[in-house]
Amino acid sequence: MPEVVVLGSTSLDTLETPFGRAVGVLGGSAAYAGYACSFFSRPGIVSIVGRDFPKKYLTLMGKRGMDLSGLARASGQTFRWHGRYGFDVNVVQTIRTELNVLKNFDPELPGEYRRAEYLFLGNTSPKTQLSVMQQMKKRPQLVVSDTMNYYIEKNRKQVLRVCKESDIALMNDSEARQLFRTPNLLAVARKILALDSSCAIIKKGEHGAIMVSRKGFFSAPGYPLENIVDPTGCGDCFGGALIGYLAKTKDFSEQGFRRAIVFASAVSSFNAEDFSLNKLTKISLKHIIARYKKFKEFVKF
Repeated sequence: MPEVVVLGSTSLDTLETPFGRAVGVLGGSAAYAGYACSFFSRPGIVSIVGRDFPKKYLTLMGKRGMDLSGLARASGQTFRWHGRYGFDVNVVQTIRTELNVLKNFDPELPGEYRRAEYLFLGNTSPKTQLSVMQQMKKRPQLVVSDTMNYYIEKNRKQVLRVCKESDIALMNDSEARQLFRTPNLLAVARKILALDSSCAIIKKGEHGAIMVSRKGFFSAPGYPLENIVDPTGCGDCFGGALIGYLAKTKDFSEQGFRRAIVFASAVSSFNAEDFSLNKLTKISLKHIIARYKKFKEFVKF
């Protein structure tokens, strides 16, 4: 049985950056979050792919210990996304989105998934997120959710409902400002806490992340990378590593959440160093721990 259920998309991406181009590579919130989670805990993937999805990617995920019994296979084409980055890696231009089999995806959780203690509601429609949450046999110990601008624009009320049902509502700074209609991130965090979340964690891309809880404020820096190749999926990796670490340690204290954020930032920083999941396939937990220790040095004063 998987320790963490990871809901999200699985895609074949075309990526363009000033440093190169990759065509038809593995992507999607479930793939990134699940792979990042697997460094700490065993994830079970809830997603869908089409008949064109390469077997090599199924093998890659399976070898990483990712349970794929919740990965539906449909007769159509896999979700595809084409994105382009300039020298500002925080800004992406979407060239093309083809939802394909993802358009009508209505997941049904395998029986053993419904008993999992940890649930990551990755970047997908709030309707699907709520459906998966309702299929759980009991309320998981920890529910972490993510979202994006598209869903905030289309269905703000349901996104707010997902935030209320989650223990940790993840989003990046622009999404947070858009959802709560205020430019001030501390004000946003207070509104997230008012929805009964345990804490508010707001991702700031290459500038790190902040956490606001009822006990205090925490700011984690971004890891100083000299070689940023492709930032796609870094936010998903952050979320997957965060819940994977918390599922492993079961430490939900203020310090436990802070350590989880730094470990998640470390995994996310590795992901930015190559296209797709290429960099993550070349590292192990010892590399992540080494980078975690460097983070500790950065903030020591």
